[in-house]
Amino acid sequence: MAEWQNVIRKRDFPMIAQGSCEGNGMVYLDNAATTQCSRPVLWALEDYWQHQHANVHRGVYCLSSKATAAMEETRQLTAEFLGASPEEIVFTFGATDGLNLLANAFAAGELKPGDLVLSTEMEHNSNLLPWLEACRRSGARLELVAVTEAGNLDMEDLRRKLERKPRLLALTAVSNVLGTVNPLEEIIPLAHEAGTAVVVDAAQAMRCRETDVRALDCDFLVFSAHKLMGPTGVGVLCGKAEWLDRLGPGRFGGGMLRELNWPEAAYEAGGRKFEAGTPNLSGIAGLGAALEYLQAVGRKRIAAYEKELLHHAEKRLSAIGGVRILGAPEQRAGVLSFVMEPLQAYDVAMLLDKKGFALRSGRHCADALHARLGLSGSVRLSPAFYNTKGEIDALADALKEIGSVSRKAGIPVGEKTRG
Repeated sequence: MAEWQNVIRKRDFPMIAQGSCEGNGMVYLDNAATTQCSRPVLWALEDYWQHQHANVHRGVYCLSSKATAAMEETRQLTAEFLGASPEEIVFTFGATDGLNLLANAFAAGELKPGDLVLSTEMEHNSNLLPWLEACRRSGARLELVAVTEAGNLDMEDLRRKLERKPRLLALTAVSNVLGTVNPLEEIIPLAHEAGTAVVVDAAQAMRCRETDVRALDCDFLVFSAHKLMGPTGVGVLCGKAEWLDRLGPGRFGGGMLRELNWPEAAYEAGGRKFEAGTPNLSGIAGLGAALEYLQAVGRKRIAAYEKELLHHAEKRLSAIGGVRILGAPEQRAGVLSFVMEPLQAYDVAMLLDKKGFALRSGRHCADALHARLGLSGSVRLSPAFYNTKGEIDALADALKEIGSVSRKAGIPVGEKTRG
């Protein structure tokens, strides 16, 4: 597998292949924030701007028709990638945008005073703040399902809260801090038995697991292209057809109107109803290329290799004095977060940057989870399939050196975390 991975890295990812940032060496390990674009995605973006740039669904002339056809081909490809139908695919400007669209639609027509909405303590702010605002606007209330000490979703707490028949459960498929893989196959049927709709934030999950929305039976699922070797500014909201027909649009404008009999307006059916205005057409082209690329490389192959990398990282980092890995979930994917007390996460990341390693520090837009853990921040390692075990080993050596230098300077790194 390592041989295959090295070929992929050198051939397909210019940013990774050049391995530099402002003239310095760089090992990129911040893939939970955004991934690097593959060469086929870059070609697709260039091809769009050179040969396809025109607005869609607006004109009968050749170039507009060509742009429309390309966009709808990507819709079909995305539907196949998810096991959905094209009518259930909404192009958004990212996972955050998709969640806001849903929250606005639920606040406008589905939530009533006294209704209960559930989310979890491990959510990204993008799957908390829209629902918090939707509840404020509608008079509903938002409650969070607890996370256990190990970092798993507290299933007993979830069952207790589902007994109160919430209108909606919005949860992540994979935690962007702990890497916890939530058991959606168990959770979704429990929610549906309670009459609860389920929104899945799959932004961190799409590379880690094959996702079939029909098999999962989730009501909605969102993800972003830039977590999948695609461009920023484009994402997908996939919703069951009956829900998309039922909900009102989350925003309004050109492209989503079927008929206007002033002052009454009738909107397009399916996903088109939610696509007001001009979409990110170049981004959609890049999304299509990214999905085709991942399919060609092999999603199971990618997931297996990234799992291998993460296991190696956990083994190496847990052996370093002073490094405390956050959580021990039953299943972990995608990310490994840690602290190196008493050093601040920001300082550790800065010191690693000086040594050529790109890792994220802070609360990773998961403020509720860091509050639950009693931390002001953490350092996050998130490898992708263009990384290597050798790079993980080099990172471990760099952390050992940071700990050693800090102790020599009188900073007691590791004294509180060994045991």
